[in-house]
Amino acid sequence: MLNTLNGLLIAAVLAGTPLLLGALGEILTEKSGNLNLGVEGMMFMGAITGLAGSYYYEQGVISSGGTPNGVVSALIALAVSFIAGAFGALIYSFLTITLRANQNVTGLTLTIFGTGFGNFFGEYIGQNAGGYVAVSTVTKNAFSRLNIPVLSDIPVLGPLLFQYNWLVYFAIVLAVIMAWFFNRSRVGLNLRAVGEDPATADAAGINITAYKYAATVIGGGICGIGGMYMSMVTTSGVWVHDCVSGYGWLAVALVIFATWRPAKGILVAIVFGGLTVMRMYVNIPGLPAQIYDMLPYVATIVVLVVTSMRESREHAQPKSCGLNYFREER
Repeated sequence: MLNTLNGLLIAAVLAGTPLLLGALGEILTEKSGNLNLGVEGMMFMGAITGLAGSYYYEQGVISSGGTPNGVVSALIALAVSFIAGAFGALIYSFLTITLRANQNVTGLTLTIFGTGFGNFFGEYIGQNAGGYVAVSTVTKNAFSRLNIPVLSDIPVLGPLLFQYNWLVYFAIVLAVIMAWFFNRSRVGLNLRAVGEDPATADAAGINITAYKYAATVIGGGICGIGGMYMSMVTTSGVWVHDCVSGYGWLAVALVIFATWRPAKGILVAIVFGGLTVMRMYVNIPGLPAQIYDMLPYVATIVVLVVTSMRESREHAQPKSCGLNYFREER
């Protein structure tokens, strides 16, 4: 029983990490007053570009007679996926901030575009590679679990806390930094002011456009890293068609469940991650596998209902979220 519970918790952390990264990117975006529903699309863009970046780096090094470096390959995947997600968010920002297009429609369009972008280039690169695209063992090892001296060898706690891949710790550290940023830094407080009341923030001399662009683009880059996690860790460095598969939408729901607080998002991501892998550890005789697949989405519906009933001013969605700012109407 204890081994099963430990296994479930470890799997929940691993499955919840891409959700956490997607949610952190969306939290940063929504704090600026932008509601970007294109998380799924940006994750797809990060998934394929991160994998492609590592793959082409390996092919280039091998063709020149060298040996690929796993750390360099991992850093390339990280950088390229961030840039891809940020590029998707930049398109969204230009349409909604500069051209003042409808945020909901633009976000949904970005999801459709990003999904098609990821699946198209995944299949295209795979066909050119001889059937499918996959990174080498060197890169896979760079995304495998860490072995921290002494700490990883502690019974029970070692595997539970100190044997994850580096992206898990990256996501946790990022959540802590974002929590500090929103509550303690001047720039973070200015960003929150932009999201709550852009007219008042504008009157106080805050550059609304710059804050919205920066938060949305960086948030999109973080979502792209979450997608890269799916292709490099979840599918072990092999491109799988439609690999993000709804995780972007779960990340949007996680933002609401976490009440727009990055630190709380860590716990919520583990809960949602556990629901996605529960069928592998909790076997109820006669219960169809499809019911297990429904659990994260049923939880999402429950969260939305409960959150709407218990809405508080302190932990509610930023007031201007989803609304374009017209300075002329200030």
